[in-house]
Parts: sequence; C-alpha cells; structure tokens
Amino acid sequence: MSQDFLFDLPPRRSDAQVTTGNAALVSIDGGEQSFDYAIPAELEAKVAEGSRVRIPLRDKLTTGTVLEVRPASQAGYKHLRSLHSVISERPTLNAKLLELGRWMADYYCATKDSVMRAMLPVAVRANVNKPKEINFVRLLREPTEEEMAALEKSAKRQHELVLQLQEADVPLPQSELNDSALKALLKKFPETPLLSVETGQVERDPYGEDEFIATTPLPLNEEQEKVMEIVLHAVANPTTTKPILLLGVTGSGKTEVYLQAAQRTLDMGKSVLVLVPEISLTPQTVDRFKSRFSNIQKQVAVLHSGLKEGERFDEWHKIATRQCRIVIGARSAIFAPLEELGLILVDEEHENSYKQDSPPRYQGRDVAVMRAKIEGCPIVLGSATPSLESFHNTQRGKYQLVEMKQRADNCTLPLVRVIDMKLEGGKGKHQGPSIISERLRMAIDQRLQKSQQVILFLNRRGYAKSVTCQSCAHVVMCEHCSTALRLHRDEKVLICHICGFRKKSPRKCPACGDPTIFYAGFGTQRVEETLLKIFPKVRMARVDADSMGPSNKLRDTLNAFKANKLDLLIGTQMIAKGLHFPNVTLVGILNADLALHIPDFRAGERTFQLLTQVAGRAGRGEMAGEVIIQTFTPQSPSVQFARHHDFDGFASQELTMRRDCGHPPYSHAVLLSVRSENQEMAKFVIESLAETLSTKLPEGVMMGDPNPSPLERTHNQWRFQLLFRARTVKEITSYLRPILAKERPKNEVILTLDVDPVNFM
Repeated sequence: MSQDFLFDLPPRRSDAQVTTGNAALVSIDGGEQSFDYAIPAELEAKVAEGSRVRIPLRDKLTTGTVLEVRPASQAGYKHLRSLHSVISERPTLNAKLLELGRWMADYYCATKDSVMRAMLPVAVRANVNKPKEINFVRLLREPTEEEMAALEKSAKRQHELVLQLQEADVPLPQSELNDSALKALLKKFPETPLLSVETGQVERDPYGEDEFIATTPLPLNEEQEKVMEIVLHAVANPTTTKPILLLGVTGSGKTEVYLQAAQRTLDMGKSVLVLVPEISLTPQTVDRFKSRFSNIQKQVAVLHSGLKEGERFDEWHKIATRQCRIVIGARSAIFAPLEELGLILVDEEHENSYKQDSPPRYQGRDVAVMRAKIEGCPIVLGSATPSLESFHNTQRGKYQLVEMKQRADNCTLPLVRVIDMKLEGGKGKHQGPSIISERLRMAIDQRLQKSQQVILFLNRRGYAKSVTCQSCAHVVMCEHCSTALRLHRDEKVLICHICGFRKKSPRKCPACGDPTIFYAGFGTQRVEETLLKIFPKVRMARVDADSMGPSNKLRDTLNAFKANKLDLLIGTQMIAKGLHFPNVTLVGILNADLALHIPDFRAGERTFQLLTQVAGRAGRGEMAGEVIIQTFTPQSPSVQFARHHDFDGFASQELTMRRDCGHPPYSHAVLLSVRSENQEMAKFVIESLAETLSTKLPEGVMMGDPNPSPLERTHNQWRFQLLFRARTVKEITSYLRPILAKERPKNEVILTLDVDPVNFM
C-alpha cells in the first residue's frame, strides 16, 4: 500500500557496529527517500540542517538537502557512504524554516521529504537551473574626435554603435547591437582597443518589462488609522501580540493599510511577506506594491507556480541572498527564506486555495500563523468574509479582531437585488431557465450606454454542464470519473474538469442512438455566446482557466479592463475577489446555487463568501454600484445575509449550527481516504480499517462510517473515506499513526490522510 503520510520507520539493526562521528540525514532531490551519509572531518564545520550537498547514490553523484545532523551511531549501519561535497556553505533553509518544517511534518502527518520538497522550489532542488549569463559590450575608453570622424565618414554602422554605447553609459547586451559592426570595431585600434565583450549575469525578472507608476500613501480614515495603530504596535512589540484578524468590508481600504504597514516595517529594518490566495490576484497586488515601493521595486520579489523555472530560480535566490525585503506570492511563498521577518500579511485569508491538495496537505494560512510564532513577528489575516475558524479564534481570545465597517473614500456598499430564476423559466422544450434574466439584461444595457463597466460571474467553465439525450435521459459521462463531461464549444469537444479526459461531442445518443440530444446547464462559453447575440458591439473578455492560457494573458486582460478598453468581463472565481476597478457599477451573479447544494458542511459558508466577495467588485469608485444575484433558492440564508452584507448575522447562525453538530471550528477533522482502480479492494480496505480503528477508539474521538467519497471515482480510481473528529488534531493522529503503520494492504491501494480538510469530495 502506498502511503503519503508519516509513519514510524522500522527500527534499524541493533547489533550493527556503527560508523563514528556525525552523519547527515539527506533528502534526495527528485525522489521521495532520505539516506544517512557520514560527514567527513573536512566538511564537519560546513554541514548543518538545511545545507545543500552532493552525495553518492548508486554509481553517480546527485544532490540533496540535509534534514538532520546526528551521531552516526543513530544511523544503525556498520558502514556509511560519505558526503561528497557541500554546494553552499550557507544553509539553504535557516533554522526557523527547518523548525517550521518539523512542525508541519508532525501536525499534518507528512514525511520530512514531502515537506522539504514543498519548502524548496523545484527550480532550486533540481540543480538544473543556474544564473543566466549573457555577453555584454562596454566601452574601454572614449574615442577621440579623429576616430569618431573617421568612423562617421567610412563606417556609419560602427559610428552608430559607438554612439549607442556612449548614450547608454552602461554595458549593453551583445544581442541588442549590430553584430557585423561589433566584430569590425573589435578588430580596429589593436594597440588601444575601443570595446570589450564580457560575460555577466542577467536577472530573469517576470515583471522586468512592466512600467510601474509611483504612488504615494493615501490619507487614512478613522477606521484605517485605528487598524494601523494596532498593527504598528504589533510590529514594534511582536512577542506580546496575538494574530490579528482584520475584518474589513469590500472596498474598505485593507490594501492601503497593508502598504503603509509594510513601509513602516521596512523603516524598522525588517522584511515583509505578503500572501495572496491564487495567481489571479498576484498581478494587481504586485502592481500596487511595486508602484508604492518604486524606489526599491527591485527589492520586491514574487513567488508563485505561474513563473517560469528560471524566473523562480532567480527570485528565490534574490530572497536567499537578502537582495529582497518584500515577498509577494501564493501559498508556497510562505516558505520564502526571508531574514529579519517583521510582518506577515495574508490577504483573503478565508480562501480554500490556501490549502494544498497534495502531500504535504498543509493549510497555508495556518502555516503562516505558525511561522509568525516561530519568527516572533506579527501576522495580519485580512478578509471581508473571514473563515469561521479564524473568526471563532477571535471569540476564544486566540486572535485579536479589528474591523473596518465602512468603505474608503465615502463610497457606499452596492445595492443588492435577488432574482428568483424559477419565475424566469425557459421558452422552449428542454431549453431550461434563462441565462440572463430580463432585469439583468436591462441593467447591463443601461450601464453600457453610460460607458460604465460590468462584471458577470459564473463559477463554471465550458459551454454546457452536460450533454443529455431527450429520449432516454442518458448523460455522457467521463470514462475515468463519476462526473458528466462538459461541452467546450470552441474546441468542439467534451472535457472532464476532474481528470482532463477529452472526446468528441456525439451527434447522437451513445446509449439509444437518438439524435435529439441537448445541452443542459451553461458555462462561461455559453454566456459569452449569448451576450454577443444580445450586445453584438460590446467589447468583452472571458476570464477562466480555458481562456487564460499564457502566464501573462490574465495580467494583460485585467490591465485592458482597468484601462477601459473592455466593457464587460465574464469570469469564474478568478475575478471574484481582490480586484479593484472603479468604473464597475454592475455585477451580475448568474447562478448563486452552484456551490450551495454540494455535500459539504461548509457549502453555505462558501456560498456566502463568494457572493459577498463578487458583490464587492461593484461601486468601488465615485458612482454607486448595483449587484444582481440570480438564484433558484432566494430564501437561502447564504443568499439573504450576503444580500445585506451581514457577516455577523451569517456567522452567528452558522456557528450555532456547527456547534450543535460538532463540526469545525468546534472540533478538528481528519479525513482518511482509500483509493484504488479495484473498487472491491478499496471498499474492503476501508471497511477493514474502520473495523480495526473502531475497537479501541479513544474517548473524545468520533469516527464516521466508511462511505464512498461524494465523487466516488476519479482518474480511474475508486475512492472511499472515513472522517474523524476530535477536540484536537493530536488526539486523532496519535491514535491513527501506530495502527496505520501496521496496516499494509496491497500496493494497488493508496491511503492518504488529510488533516483539517477543506474538500470532502
């Protein structure tokens, strides 16, 4: 059985005569194993936890990271192979990051190797990237007037090249210069050379071609001033400060508080880490920080998975060599090797994308809180719709709650209207409900006539939800997952949004052969097609995972919208939060029910958060905003509380339900999952585990019944799960570890453990 979490390893041979001295436990790059190596005497002073080393593996040298230095006697072997060399004398990960890694391995039941892979980017671990070097050309001396006159008369291109270098006053890349003129000039003046070609390193900056217009701090209102006072007191007195939860309504000016708090932290000689939940929010956050810190923008580094490997390599090493004092990034940026960390800012702290869905399955927000504790620095968790876990921590006194209830610049919260789509209906057989209600259509038309901008939100990609036969009701399903295939009209294919399986759209029913098939539901592609029919002259863009392919396309689209080159934006959750467009006066939410009815106790919370966040994109400028929510369940508390921008009311009702049911945050959950291509084998394993685990279940630990996962089959594998709940995670994991370590089903079964899960599908 394959297991991706931490078990106690079998004991080493106790009768072995062990090597003397110290040994290093090394995590091997590109693998999932760690091995002990003897530390030669000449390397003893250079090897520490976090050091990058070269080691012999089989018949070749490879690289790895030192996880632990310990007496060689603890390795348990008579002979150990020796480390070959140290790549860098300065540890790649400092002592505080290593302490964070040990906590992660323990809390999330993860292997040290998986934690190390998460903390060190592939670009750093793989050892295939290196600083980029190019040839530069520089003037060795100033040419005389006679030399310039001769060049101008007989060799104009050579003359132009010299002028180009003189004007630049710095060495220029050889690739930017005329090659033939350069070669000729290098041969001239043999006794007193005029030019020199030298090799130098060049930075691969993902934002190097962008221009950032400097901004100055904005005046703060009374609420912002109070928050700033609290944050700055925390920066000055970090050891006495609790994590700060900043609950600020959309448009309340949280970002300005972040910027000014970051500046004051830099003034104290400390560094700042800024986390955003996903790549779609990175461009605008980077723009705001690089514009505000334009005088030191080269000291603003960016880390996220959308960077090219070379860019990520350079950005990481800029941080590691202390060239950067501000780091902005998504979840994995929490491991940025910043020194003198003075402030951590976690924007949109409620977002599920902070949770890693592969080993180690960590929650980035919670790891950020732990890093702040280890570093001895304050952390600010910001959101208009905080997670109920964080909000509950303020009620328990673990976090400090600060609020901003008013929008900045005297802007008002948008008026929210709810449209009951049951009253809209379809116009023909099998057409289903309308995509755009008449009220929303009229509102869009009014805004376009006034040259105002509109955002339409639908959290479903593709053209149609499913392809269904009218005669036998057959739905075309994925061959590898328990889900319907989605039609993508642009490519004329059906695609599984779980595993990526693709097939041509059928012309007739695969089950009965009837040609009368229809497309049920709708996605962003169909919305785009419908709107172009209604508003043929509208300048429109679609923002979803299908349309935003290249790394800079999202940034270009958002910049075009910000510059009023687009009238209307249709998008998924990529445009739901954190974006600031003052000319947007209308937001339409086309189907508020998509996340409301999934089998997850957080469904209502997620719907409320999403509706509130999307609604917050409207009315952020001088003009009042309007939000139209289309729903089939207008009476839902999630819809009604979002309609009134009432977080306190929603939280009070939802927390009461959670307390009565024993759900988080009144407990911690651990999800034990089994998956296999053999359905019967997976079912047998989960039922056997449930029987074994139920026999001595500790008091205070609740175990659910073994059940198929709500999404029973994905990627050709059948999935079953067991849910555990207790007051603390330790109560569950300390019980599960020793028992699961002894359970070794066949290799065709994969067992995973997810601590504090956010996805039960």
